[in-house]
Amino acid sequence: MSISTHPDIQGKTVFVTGGTGFVGSHLVERLLELGCEVRCLVRKDPKWLKDLPVTFIMGTLHDEPALRSGIEEAQFVFHVAGRTRGRNREEFTKDNVEGTENLLRLGVTASSLERILITSSLAAIGEAESQIANESTPMRPVSEYGRSKAEMERMIQGYSDRVPTTVIRPPAVYGPRETDIFTFFQTVSKGFCPIVGSSGKEALSLVHVNDLVQGCLLAAANPSSESMTYFVGSERQYSWGEIRDHTTSALDRRALTLVIPKVALPIVGFVSEMVGRLMGSYPPLNREKAREISRATLMCDSELAMRQLGYRPSMGLDEGIRTTMEWYRTEGWI
Repeated sequence: MSISTHPDIQGKTVFVTGGTGFVGSHLVERLLELGCEVRCLVRKDPKWLKDLPVTFIMGTLHDEPALRSGIEEAQFVFHVAGRTRGRNREEFTKDNVEGTENLLRLGVTASSLERILITSSLAAIGEAESQIANESTPMRPVSEYGRSKAEMERMIQGYSDRVPTTVIRPPAVYGPRETDIFTFFQTVSKGFCPIVGSSGKEALSLVHVNDLVQGCLLAAANPSSESMTYFVGSERQYSWGEIRDHTTSALDRRALTLVIPKVALPIVGFVSEMVGRLMGSYPPLNREKAREISRATLMCDSELAMRQLGYRPSMGLDEGIRTTMEWYRTEGWI
């Protein structure tokens, strides 16, 4: 769908948290195309936003004056900010639960507000009886990140009668500027392809960042989506073998497949953390992420968003990976 299909958002005043990040920066660019007046909450560095015509509001999710300044007279809030890596439950709870509640508490008194669109995660589901989760699947998260997102969603329900909200749950998101799945692409570019479990069995949902942004805009602009939760992912599920083949094709090189049994993932996550600690970083594949990959469902059904919002992913896996690899190459990431 073109950007003209969002007349309810076009030209409005919008406050974005997490706009300096991967998903948030793509969302900000799309909002600017819609002629919106965009305000962004920024900690220190505007990063991808530095040359864009947006209003920077310096602060955090725990800075009430900054949040109030962002929400004041705004019609839409896109809450994309959140902690995806952390060393303990307290870190996740502070940013993902308490930070979101700070935003909602101010939203209650904002008379101009039409919708707060909140980004959650498939990780909130965790273990499921069905391999493919939908919106009725109970939340049984297995990681601290997933638990914080589940707790956040339950907290949001307590505000549903006081502030207009919609929750979006994306699965794994890829595209230009992404840094976590990028480590997989980077490894393949070096001639090795790590695959968890079977390479031929459907294993995960993937959504290109452009499609996720489109889903967010559709959800925010739809009057019937208030107080609803939607999965916004791919039309079908993918195997690691498909992802490998599209990646090697885009990179025009071969890669040796390294099969990692699920039972070995906790060890891999532990070792990765130890190496990261020595290097002064916290790696994308850590013990928490290993627990999600080995125990949680990584697939979701986006049928509800398709039926109620008119959401249709437009970026096929082949084009999505190819254009993403082109961006990584242009930027010198691979």
